[in-house]
Amino acid sequence: MQARFLAMMAAATLAMLALFAVLLHRQAQMQREVERIGRDTLDASLAQALRRQGEGEARQLAESLAEPLYHVDLAAIGTIARATLHEPGVRHLLVYDAAGNLIHDGRPDPGRGGDGQGSLAARALAARGLLVQQEGSLLDVAMPVAIGRERIGSVRVGYDLGAMHAARDHALAGLHRRLDDLARRHLLVMALLGAALLALGAAMLWMLQRFVVQPIRRLAESARAIEGGRFELPALPASARNDELGDLVRAFGRMSRSLARHDRDIRRMAYTDALTGLANRLAFRERLDAELATARDAGRPVALLFADIDDFKRINDTYGHDAGDEALLECAQRIHAEVERRCGERALLARFGGDEFVILVPAGAGADMRAHASSLAQALVGTVARPILLREREVFLSASVGLTLFPDDAGDATALIKNGDIAMYQAKVAGKNCFRFYSRAMDRAVERRVHLEHELRGAWERGELSLVYQPVFRVADRALVGAEALLRWRHPQRGAIAPSVFIDVAEQSGLIETLGPQVLGAACADAALWQARAGAPAPFVAVNLSPRQLRSGDLPAVVADCLQRSGLRPERLHLELTETAVMGDEASAGRLLSQLRASGVKVWLDDFGTGFSGLSHLRRVPVDGVKIDRSFVADILRDPDDLALTTAIIAMAHSLGMTVVAEGVEKEGQYALLRERGCNLAQGYWLGHPLPAQEFARLLG
Repeated sequence: MQARFLAMMAAATLAMLALFAVLLHRQAQMQREVERIGRDTLDASLAQALRRQGEGEARQLAESLAEPLYHVDLAAIGTIARATLHEPGVRHLLVYDAAGNLIHDGRPDPGRGGDGQGSLAARALAARGLLVQQEGSLLDVAMPVAIGRERIGSVRVGYDLGAMHAARDHALAGLHRRLDDLARRHLLVMALLGAALLALGAAMLWMLQRFVVQPIRRLAESARAIEGGRFELPALPASARNDELGDLVRAFGRMSRSLARHDRDIRRMAYTDALTGLANRLAFRERLDAELATARDAGRPVALLFADIDDFKRINDTYGHDAGDEALLECAQRIHAEVERRCGERALLARFGGDEFVILVPAGAGADMRAHASSLAQALVGTVARPILLREREVFLSASVGLTLFPDDAGDATALIKNGDIAMYQAKVAGKNCFRFYSRAMDRAVERRVHLEHELRGAWERGELSLVYQPVFRVADRALVGAEALLRWRHPQRGAIAPSVFIDVAEQSGLIETLGPQVLGAACADAALWQARAGAPAPFVAVNLSPRQLRSGDLPAVVADCLQRSGLRPERLHLELTETAVMGDEASAGRLLSQLRASGVKVWLDDFGTGFSGLSHLRRVPVDGVKIDRSFVADILRDPDDLALTTAIIAMAHSLGMTVVAEGVEKEGQYALLRERGCNLAQGYWLGHPLPAQEFARLLG
């Protein structure tokens, strides 16, 4: 704006100077025109005045000379002539007689004869009356001298026009001086007017700069500051003005304060977890970068702990998301209290999302960072494991914690976070409810796991995955009554891969949700082809279900579809679910299992005894039987405690009307002892190895 105003002022100044130049030029033209008109007017006026003077002078002389000329009184004529010659502007006076002879010219020794001035004289002598003639700078006036009607001579008066011209020039010189003086005054007035206009323009420029440009410039600087993210602006000096610009500045100030307030809110939202009030991933990453830079300069270690609540989804599925938020908030408060107690305010606790928490233990938090981090991780595992009262019920949770150290494990934030996540995952693989430090070997394990997951995708379609069936016998008479479907993977390069390896990969990656229905459908199709022995019911098929399948909610529909497509009767299908999966979400699992049992499908609780279940849990979960875990069966011949536990499980299940199946029977003595204790069914390598579907069908006869 200031530049434009300066440009406008410059243009106005140039226009004013151009106008002044035009006015001066016009004034000079007018002065010359006035002088020309004055000269012409003076010439005309002077000529007319001189003519009238000459005419009057000639008539008077004609009258005065009539008598002297009649008497030829040269003395009188000379007196009159000399008096006339002394008059201003008279150049000559000539007196002629009737014959045209010059008789007197006003000099003391008058000349006689001659005509005096040639052609002028001839015309003057021939004139009958007054005659005015001009030749060069001479004005000649002639008048006949007569007495009565008789002409007795003539008189000529010559006037010098040079004198008239001198008078004219003198008058014009005065006019010129007056015009010049007027022009100078005019020029002075114009200069003063121009100076006044320039002063006015300078004053307007200063006012524009002071009261408009500077406030607008401050507003522009404030706008740039706001654009750069600096919303806290100082008060603008023009805020006390009561004009429109003052209103604009005050409105801008209010907007700035509002933006600052909203920026603080947005930053709080951007850097704070909404549920727990802890720092979020973004705030944690910025703090981590700063702490690593400080630790790198000081040569001090930093520890990073990743804590993940194990199987937290079952809380949401069982009690709802509101209750899950309450449990998560309680865990966050416990972890925060433990971190603050052991590490002080310098440590940072953040929620990365879901049920995952990350703790930054900065340099200086402990003398031995590894020991300090290990102690903190153990405390976190312990504090999360304490029961939580949720909806008037005690809920038990656990946490898996991964630890990584800077600079031992990584030199930057990204690698450190990745290593902590890997260590936390290894803690889950190790059985959960524990902590693990990161090691280089974990990277290789993760790479192998990722590669295995990649190869597992599509393995069913490529025919690499297949089902085998381990026979299940009735303990009382060793009759073959069914089989458990087991999934096997024969890799084209790596050969047979252990189920404990690839099943866990499928479970963790979510591939089990695709493989589960495929396995169930294939097992139902194979079992539908099995023929019963004479006098015995057709054998059943037992299929393992993963916790993910149980949580999906559509399990009854999937089972019904498989039964319909295969034609297998529902009572011949037994579904096995791990004890930990069922006990972790009793309400939801109970509803699903009730629907399955209502359709005729049998439900067994697999690996019973490994989840510290009690009679109260079995009463709340609708199952048809339990399978004693192989870890109890393996030592019942030499460990009295395992025998006592196995006996108690059998008795407890029978008291609830449930069938008991023993897994891992590999010795005849184990089989005999189980039969003695009243176990219903058994399976194991002593009884029969897993077989392909065709070979198992041949066992049926």
